[in-house]
Amino acid sequence: MTDAVVEIKKLWTVFKNGDKEAVVHKDLDMTVERGEVLSLVGGSGTGKTVLLRQMLGLEKPTKGEITVLGRPAEELGKRGAATRVGMLFQHGALFSAFTVLENIAFPLRELKVLPPDLIREAAMVKLQMVGLKPEVADKMPSDLSGGMIKRVALARALIMDPPLLLLDEPTAGLDPESSDSFCLLLRALHRDMDLTVVMVTHDLDTLFELSTRIAVLADKKVIVNDAPKEVVAFPHPFIHEFFLGERGQRAMELLREYPFAV
Repeated sequence: MTDAVVEIKKLWTVFKNGDKEAVVHKDLDMTVERGEVLSLVGGSGTGKTVLLRQMLGLEKPTKGEITVLGRPAEELGKRGAATRVGMLFQHGALFSAFTVLENIAFPLRELKVLPPDLIREAAMVKLQMVGLKPEVADKMPSDLSGGMIKRVALARALIMDPPLLLLDEPTAGLDPESSDSFCLLLRALHRDMDLTVVMVTHDLDTLFELSTRIAVLADKKVIVNDAPKEVVAFPHPFIHEFFLGERGQRAMELLREYPFAV
């Protein structure tokens, strides 16, 4: 019996523009095991966010198979993914006309099975779980800092206690202190809620802080999917440029010191 939460087999993604075709993924295979934090990295145009959307059932691949928690991913898109998969979008994607608490509670309200008092209570629990004080509940998104927006969006993604969490550039746009704080929060939630996490990020500090495995998208497929130290040693031009260039040196020091990423 497999313990895979996500299985992707022979996936093709082809975008058409008139008579022209752009092949983004070609015979792509990838597995996400239960309880891990798997990070997707790759150059521009390699289809990292597209792959997240396909796992969520929001986009259908041209060919191939994606199974999420034992069911075809496309069923998530048809029936709603909130109870099985949480999604943190890159810029939060909060509803500007809703308060913080209304944003967090939105997936529960859409189900229309719980009374308002229970929905509010559940949303307040998630608000505090992501490190925000109760008085933030009635604020509008326009009143929040970038870090607070990320936390509210994370609370909304977790409101249904999904076993799988997808993160698209979770620390993008945050200052170093806020980024470090958000990574600590994600590590704690991953542990305490027994989450499986798939994350797209270009930030090397975030990558090495959180990842148990890294899947590298290049040449239209996953060229390596392994522990961080093994990925860094994999011979490929993109990996050498991304991990071993000047921008990667500080993060590599963290990798040497941080046993979680070994």
